[in-house]
Amino acid sequence: MGSENRRPEMRKDNVNNRWVIFSPARSRRPSDFKSKSNNNNNNQLECPFCLGHEHECAPEIFRFPPDSTSDWRIRVIQNLYPALSRDIDPSSLQNPNPSPISGGVALSGFGFHDVVIESPVHSVHLSDLDPVDVGVVLLAYKKRIQQLLSHDSIKYVQVFKNHGASAGASMSHSHSQIMALPVVPPSASVRLDCMKAYFDQTRKCSICEARSDDLIIDKSTHFISIVPFAATFPFEIWIIPLDHSSHFHKIDNQKATDLGGLLKLMLRKLCLQLNNPPFNLMIHTCPLEDTLPELPYGHWFIQIVPQLTVMGGFEMGTGCYINPVFPEDAAKIVREVRISG
Repeated sequence: MGSENRRPEMRKDNVNNRWVIFSPARSRRPSDFKSKSNNNNNNQLECPFCLGHEHECAPEIFRFPPDSTSDWRIRVIQNLYPALSRDIDPSSLQNPNPSPISGGVALSGFGFHDVVIESPVHSVHLSDLDPVDVGVVLLAYKKRIQQLLSHDSIKYVQVFKNHGASAGASMSHSHSQIMALPVVPPSASVRLDCMKAYFDQTRKCSICEARSDDLIIDKSTHFISIVPFAATFPFEIWIIPLDHSSHFHKIDNQKATDLGGLLKLMLRKLCLQLNNPPFNLMIHTCPLEDTLPELPYGHWFIQIVPQLTVMGGFEMGTGCYINPVFPEDAAKIVREVRISG
């Protein structure tokens, strides 16, 4: 049965603790979803991320290969316009001050905000790299997170990628970002509390359970890609480790290459099916302060969200989202996209 023939349905998201309304009457046929935005802006005039412009960037943290000069493949640099400052004394975090304005609590803006330049070539996107090179980008995230582990004040690290101006990308040169926070952000806290409650009730991990055949897009040796049962956004995709794993930074080289292949495949499928849509990619992992090697309810995953709809007043006011495409239909459509070459 196609989405256009279904009645509306509400589904509970057992990972993020929210309700999603599936309302197919609000959309065209799901197979007709196409992005209207043009993300093919490859104007590299004065692009500081391009090869030969390294001196125009903020200070470099590391590069790969480590001893490369003009033949580097990936650079991790400080963000020239950071949201948080690494230069603030983190000891000030220990004594948060009540704000005289509203009685709220104010902390100093200590933290780290870095940029990962995924290729020296302006026109090359993450999905253009081969699986090994996508894996190297993932390993660059891992290395940076491991470096940030040495800072006791850092509680959470968010890796994310904005592709396309309407998804928040200010530079068209392919890059991703890493922000290290002195607090665990609300969405991560809610996610972990929800997953813990599900585990306490069922003795099962809610991410491990999210593997219905109707929702699976593809599998690799170590990972699976799905459209989640209560997908918040149309054509949202999760990539999940098959083996239970709490922290992304525990990934090894072999699994990074395996994940690189599946991630590349998903990005190419979305690009072909949805006309190269703007998208956001996020790695959801567990807080760094969790000392157990594995949390029985904590399971990291990658979320890819094509930007096809706009959040309105209902979503802002209720925390419930309206998705015009049933997950089973989105999974089938993406599953059936054929990649040539």
